[in-house]
Amino acid sequence: MKKYFCIALLALALLLSGCGSKPKMKDGFYTAEMSDYSFGWKEYLCIMVKDNTIVYAEFNAKDPSGYIKAWDNAYMQNMAPISGTYPNEYTRYYVSRLIETQDCESVDTLTGATSSGNNFAKLSVAVVDQAIAGDSSTIIVESEAE
Repeated sequence: MKKYFCIALLALALLLSGCGSKPKMKDGFYTAEMSDYSFGWKEYLCIMVKDNTIVYAEFNAKDPSGYIKAWDNAYMQNMAPISGTYPNEYTRYYVSRLIETQDCESVDTLTGATSSGNNFAKLSVAVVDQAIAGDSSTIIVESEAE
């Protein structure tokens, strides 16, 4: 009987301490971008949080003039046959997985978009941290040296 009482007491203590619970995200828009351009593009991620849930996300890259990588049809036509994917496809995949799972760590990197997948992972952690803090300033994430 004493054993069961100790187990119940331990379970109650864990429940009351919030063990395993994630900090809440505050409503708003949060943005992170890479610190440098890579091959002429700077990747960024913007999320919208409502009621502690990511309800919108945009992951893409822009060139110095602001042109969006996923809009570049010539880039797509060159990349798709070689990599098996292209920006308009993999950017949508990454954000849909983030919205679906609500977990930065459960978004798998796509073959052919490894560099962007690695950047997405860093950017998603940064924006979620911003959402938890309620800091809507754009955070800069350090780029890997090329």
